Amino acid sequence: MASSFEQMRANVGKLLRGIDRYNPENLATLERYVETQAKENAYDLEANLAVLKLYQFNPAYFQTHVTSQILLKALTNLPHTDFTLCKCMIDQTHQQEERPIRQILYLGNLLETCHFQSFWTSLEENRELIDGITGFEDSVRKFICHVVGITYQNIEHRLLAEMLGDPLDTQVKVWMSKYGWTENEEGQIFIYNQEESVKPKNIVEKIDFESVSSIMATSQ
Repeated sequence: MASSFEQMRANVGKLLRGIDRYNPENLATLERYVETQAKENAYDLEANLAVLKLYQFNPAYFQTHVTSQILLKALTNLPHTDFTLCKCMIDQTHQQEERPIRQILYLGNLLETCHFQSFWTSLEENRELIDGITGFEDSVRKFICHVVGITYQNIEHRLLAEMLGDPLDTQVKVWMSKYGWTENEEGQIFIYNQEESVKPKNIVEKIDFESVSSIMATSQ
């Protein structure tokens, strides 16, 4: 039996393919779909962008809570550019005057600039923002592990724990196991030999005779 999200995805997919995509009367359906994504740890960027576009066309229908959920769900899909796409569709007035939105944009900036420790500190002070967003923290940790994996060869266990929000030591080990990272007796975690991923490229320059014939003629 299909889950409520799968059923809604099919219905919303049909809605978005026609002119009803721009009908504000469908906002209630789309907003419920956003709520379902948050609860079931699912994601549909196209539908969420459609909601923000309808808010652009119909400012009176704007919902701060729904917009906040859309932004938070976009953050769970980093390093993709979904968060930037969503942010660009929100009026500057809402970005500056709606506190939840302003705080989420700040959190997003911290993640995008890799200030992970500051991100967790700020999130702890605003935990109400992620109420109802299932799997948010683990999605962020997945992104952080992605950044660590392409940046570090070795990292201290303590630093990795701080970057992951200083979770329980067992949680750090779970993420290490997931990515195949190993730790030595000194507390250094081996991530990846970045030098092995650097592939030399042979550059071959081809110059035909016609290209240099004029130069040869003038040099005689």
